[in-house]
Amino acid sequence: MTDADGQLSATPRTSLRRMKEKGHRDRAALFDVLRAGFVCHLGLVDGHPMVVPTVYGFDDRHLYLHGSVASRSLTTDTDVCVTVTVVDGLVLARSVFEHGVNYRSAMIYGRPRWVTGTEEKLHGLRLLTEHVAPGQWDHARRPNRRELAATALLALPLAEASVKTRSGPPDDGDSPDAALGLWAGELPLVARWEQPVTDPALPPTAPVPAHVAARAGTRADRR
Repeated sequence: MTDADGQLSATPRTSLRRMKEKGHRDRAALFDVLRAGFVCHLGLVDGHPMVVPTVYGFDDRHLYLHGSVASRSLTTDTDVCVTVTVVDGLVLARSVFEHGVNYRSAMIYGRPRWVTGTEEKLHGLRLLTEHVAPGQWDHARRPNRRELAATALLALPLAEASVKTRSGPPDDGDSPDAALGLWAGELPLVARWEQPVTDPALPPTAPVPAHVAARAGTRADRR
């Protein structure tokens, strides 16, 4: 839920009980994580616990998830939890106990709904496509009626969410372990897109679309 000032409201499910200083209540922080992320994990209980990795798209109000109409994970009969995590590096301390990870993460709770209207379905699929590969929606063929009917799309409200991040050096720089003289610090992790690899079914001289070529060498968490 969101306050009038754009802050994420604390609920029993989103209130941090440990390391509250790593939490962020501003709604902008949620969108920063969603923009940086690429894959989310959809968690639910359908007779037994299930966590499904999938790509996603979003706008100001909803997170969109898609899959086959036969998929058991795309349900509207229960609350779900969707997690997005971006790993920024390792935190290597003087003691193993203080080791950690620098990260950005968001957890979104709620009960999704089926998207049935053609206009919103195309809107959600466009958001998903453009989040994964900006420019691809206008380049590739759009879904036809049969493909739309075979595709399930869920809309999860961005109404109940929590954001948690960690950055910076180890926390034991002023501890007794500092006297050990051991190296400690951060090992940053940056994922970058490689050069495009053309489908062998195409002629070798087929040009790579500009919107695809432009991403080579760029950071995967920057859009």
